[in-house]
Amino acid sequence: MSQMIFVNLPVKDLDASKAFWEAVGYTFNPRFTDETAACMVVSDTIFAMLLTEAKFKDFTKKAVADAATSTEVIVALSAESREKVDELADAALAAGGSPANEPMDHGFMYGRSFQDPDHHIWEIVWMDPKAVEGQ
Repeated sequence: MSQMIFVNLPVKDLDASKAFWEAVGYTFNPRFTDETAACMVVSDTIFAMLLTEAKFKDFTKKAVADAATSTEVIVALSAESREKVDELADAALAAGGSPANEPMDHGFMYGRSFQDPDHHIWEIVWMDPKAVEGQ
């Protein structure tokens, strides 16, 4: 069995977060989605658990970071091409996201970043497979 990852993120408005990610093009697994949590399917092995802040607090004794004023994590996802990087970043911005940083272009590696409505930072990155093989 392949290893899986579930990134847990607190959200202020679960319905608004779901609407944003659906507009970007992602779907949700209904088996793990209710009024307190939504399981966003990124791939067969990658999922983002969007949790209401109250639900998120059930999993930690620490204070929940306010992503509008601090950064605890940057979620980076690979893309199969430069065009897919732009497609996903443009969809996120059109759905109400905001730019996080300037685009990164090193020729063999290209990426863009955005903030979702809860200010979590997401990076979409493409790397030329030939450049990776040469390492």
